[in-house]
Parts: sequence; structure tokens; C-alpha cells
Amino acid sequence: MMGIKKHVATWLVFAVLATGTTTGMASGLKILAFDDNSCRAWRQGAEDVELRAAHVAWARGFLSGHNYANPRQQVTDVSVATVERNIEQFCRRNPDGLFIDGVYRMSDSMSGRNAPIKK
Repeated sequence: MMGIKKHVATWLVFAVLATGTTTGMASGLKILAFDDNSCRAWRQGAEDVELRAAHVAWARGFLSGHNYANPRQQVTDVSVATVERNIEQFCRRNPDGLFIDGVYRMSDSMSGRNAPIKK
């Protein structure tokens, strides 16, 4: 089991390092994501299969990272379609927002915490 966690953590670090850096959530917290994390970029990704796949993979990796860091508040296995639907709904409600904020909210709601992570 520990080998799987180590493998997931290594993959997550590699995945996020390959994408860029942005600041989000709590002040001073560094979130590694895309050059453009906007809902506008999410909508444009609908026409670019590779970009959309990268966005969804990042989101699922973020949720896996949440699970790694919060073993008592796990997000259940989330399908690609569920990730896409949740981000799409978030971006419709927040067209000028960041799609990665939609992923943070998924982490909040799907883990049963129902509140943003606080340091």
C-alpha cells in the first residue's frame, strides 16, 4: 500500500511541475497548474481534446493529492465525466473565475468537509 502512495505522490509532483505555477486558495499557498487557469481557458479546452484531457487529469491529480494529504476526508473515485460536469457547472456560475477553483470546491464538497481547506 505504501508503494502505491509513493508512486501516486511521485506522479502528482511530476504532473504539476510540467504545467506551471499559480497562486490560489489560502494566502501564500502555491498551486501548480496551467499558464491560464481561467474558466475561459476551460471553455476553449472543449474544442481541444488534448488540452481538455490535461485539465481533467490535473483535476483528478489534485483530488488524489487531497486524498493523500487528508486520509480521513477522502474524495471517492471520481470519473472523468463527473470532473468535467462539475467544472463546467462551476464555470457557468463563475464565467470570470478560475476553473481550478471549481476543482478546489469539488475537493471541499466531495470529501464531506464542505468548507475550504484552512491552514
